[in-house]
Amino acid sequence: MTSYGRHRTVHETEIDAPADTVYAIIADATAWPERFTPTVHVEREPLGAAAERLRIWATANGEVKHWTSRRDLDAAARRVRFRQEVCSPPVAAMGGEWVVEERPGDATRLVLHHDFEAVDDHADQVAWIGTATDRNSRTELANIKALAEGWEDRSELVFSFSDSELIDGPADVAYDFLQQAAKWPDRLPHVSRMELTEPAPNVQAMTMVTRAGNGSEHTTESVRVCFPADRIVYKQLVTPPLMTTHTGVWRLEKTAGGIKVTSHHTIALNASAIPAVLGEEATPASARAYVRAAVGGNSAATLAHAKRFTESAHAR
Repeated sequence: MTSYGRHRTVHETEIDAPADTVYAIIADATAWPERFTPTVHVEREPLGAAAERLRIWATANGEVKHWTSRRDLDAAARRVRFRQEVCSPPVAAMGGEWVVEERPGDATRLVLHHDFEAVDDHADQVAWIGTATDRNSRTELANIKALAEGWEDRSELVFSFSDSELIDGPADVAYDFLQQAAKWPDRLPHVSRMELTEPAPNVQAMTMVTRAGNGSEHTTESVRVCFPADRIVYKQLVTPPLMTTHTGVWRLEKTAGGIKVTSHHTIALNASAIPAVLGEEATPASARAYVRAAVGGNSAATLAHAKRFTESAHAR
C-alpha cells in the first residue's frame, strides 16, 4: 500500500464448497446482516437485471458507518463489482470486486479486491481505512467460508418468527415508545439497565441488560437504525451464548383496525453451545423452541406495554 493517492488491498481464502454456493452468498446482499458480522442493515434498490444500489449500515473499527454503493453482478463469471456512490468519512472513495474462482473437487478460491482514497489523503485517515478494510475483509471472508462449508446444516440452525399487536392509537406515539429505548428500564419490567447513545441521526448504539423470569440477567449490545414512524431495524453485536446472530425489525403498519406493530426476528443458533446451555440431550429443534419462547416472550411483553402506553396516551 502506498502512502498517497489510491490505495489497494487484496484478501483471499480457500473454501471447501461449490463456487455457485459462494457466489450466491455474496450476491444476496439483503441477507448480509444475518451472515456478515460487520453488516447491520442493507436497503436494496434494483437497477435492472444485473445491477443494484445498496444503502449499507455497518461497523468499522468500532464505529457505525453508513454509505451507498452500486453493485454490478456477473453471475456467469461469478464476479461482483462494487463502487461507493455516497461515502462515509474518512472515506473519500471506495470500490472493488468479489472474484469467485472454481477449484477442482467442488472447492472455491474467493478473492476480495478493494481500492480506496481518504479525505485529504491524510496518513492517519489512510491508516484508519486500511485497518477497517483489513478487519472487515478478513471477517467477511471467514463468515462466507463458514457459511458455505456449513450450508446444508443452516436449515436446522437459522429460523425466523414474528409477534404482532394491534394498537388503537397514533402511529407516532407507538413508534416513540419503541424508539425511546433509553426509557425502557422504567417502562419494561424485563429491562433492568440500558445504555444508549446516538452516534448519528437515527442510529442508536445500545447496551441492554435483560432480566429473565428466573431472575438471571444477560447483556446484549445492539445497533439500531430508525426509520421514523415506519420501522426500526437492529442487529445484536453481542448475543447470548446460544446464538451466533440475531437481527430484527419493529414494523408499524396502518390497518383498518388500528396500528399493527410487528416484531420480527431472524436468529442463527450456536450449535456448539446447545449442549452446554440446554443439556446433552438438547437438539437444534429444542433449542429453537427455547429461544423462540425466550425472545418472543420479551417481544410480546414489549408490544403489550407499547399498546397500553399508546392507547392510554390516546385516551387522554
